[in-house]
Amino acid sequence: MEVDYCPNCRGLWLDYKELDRLEDAAFDEDRFKGSLIHHEVEVGYHCPICDQPMREFQYRLYDLKLELCPEHHGFWLDAGEDDHILQIMTKKRLQLAQQIETELEWKKMLRGLHSFVKKS
Repeated sequence: MEVDYCPNCRGLWLDYKELDRLEDAAFDEDRFKGSLIHHEVEVGYHCPICDQPMREFQYRLYDLKLELCPEHHGFWLDAGEDDHILQIMTKKRLQLAQQIETELEWKKMLRGLHSFVKKS
């Protein structure tokens, strides 16, 4: 994935679809990720593509604020926010795997209980 990088502040410009590709590096299950954008607020700097005022938003209801172009040209990530996104998605993947394992164990236990009840 090719991204634009600022050598001064180490921030990244991701085209609109590139954020999803970044997330997919850690967790490729879009249906379990939740809504991407919450609580948009206009900020003082502009999109490098269309010059529209950027909007800050809360990323997937996590404690992370990112900026996006209102015309969907892309996202601005400050230094380290790409790593934070990968950590969030990795944690989400592990939580989902744990939930699935727990549900399978619960299902197995219920089958055993049903077999016991049928025998009685």
